[in-house]
Amino acid sequence: MTTGRANTGPGREPPAARPAATRRWFANGPETGPRVLVIGASGFLGTHVHVRARAAGLDVVTAGRSALPDSRSHFLVDLTDDDPARLAVMLAGLEPDVVINCAGATGSDIAELTALNVTGTSALVRALRMTGRAIRLVHLGSAAEYGPSEHGITVDETTPPRPTSVYGSTKLAATRLVELGRATGLDAVVLRVFNPVGPGAPDTILPGRVAAEFRRALTRGSTVRLGPLDAVRDFVDVRDIADAAIAAALAPALAGAVLNIASGSGVVVRTLVTEMAAITGYDGPVHEDSGGSPHSAGLSWQQGDIYRAERDLGWRPRYSLRASLTDLWEGRRAAGAA
Repeated sequence: MTTGRANTGPGREPPAARPAATRRWFANGPETGPRVLVIGASGFLGTHVHVRARAAGLDVVTAGRSALPDSRSHFLVDLTDDDPARLAVMLAGLEPDVVINCAGATGSDIAELTALNVTGTSALVRALRMTGRAIRLVHLGSAAEYGPSEHGITVDETTPPRPTSVYGSTKLAATRLVELGRATGLDAVVLRVFNPVGPGAPDTILPGRVAAEFRRALTRGSTVRLGPLDAVRDFVDVRDIADAAIAAALAPALAGAVLNIASGSGVVVRTLVTEMAAITGYDGPVHEDSGGSPHSAGLSWQQGDIYRAERDLGWRPRYSLRASLTDLWEGRRAAGAA
């Protein structure tokens, strides 16, 4: 089925480890460790970046549009509304060595997607340039930027992007803005994230929808109803994504503007659903008669090549799909019992 590198993560719950990449020099010095500003730290990806950055011993500050009680130091920021000059003043005051931008929209509203994914990224890139400081930007992009892939072909960073959804188009526009900033001296990289899975996955993405549907069926004694399950997707654990972001923050240099963050292995969506059925104990029928996601319309195959991330970041995914789905389900059960 696959032509790329398989995810052979051995453990059910590997500990959060310091990334393998050698640390770069930081303005805040080795005594306190690098200061990392995580924007969008209350979202699915941002939450895990925040948690694992703290576990790695980094000096973490967070920012976003809503309060974040779990953060030691949090600032209210709306990239879509704040003037870049005001953002620059805030950044200069916080003195981060690295900004990890996890903010963005994943819905279907064009105005919201444009505001959060394009306007917000533009404001951040401009603000970073205005500070006059050597602040690295690690921006989370999306594999939706690539658009359709030929069946059996692994997508690498040289593949021309051809997004077919509004979401993918706005994420690609954000990548172009980061690349423009890089061309004018900004130290920046885009991590092009494939299909995230793992604890906390929301219902707006496929693994979260699958978990929600199984929970509904088991709770109500009904059957599972999903969209077509023939597509092949590259699922990567959200904790592996967070570790890649931290590795990019700490890398001594970033050779390329874009790095794929994936498992390197394509999986038929039906296999994911079968795994979830086994984990949950559901033994009823699974109907494939619901609508699919607008994010992946027309995408029957997608598998990422992760050679460059391995080479540049010293990073490899460590969680198996089974471990990711198990932790997703157990998190749902715990939240339901609370």
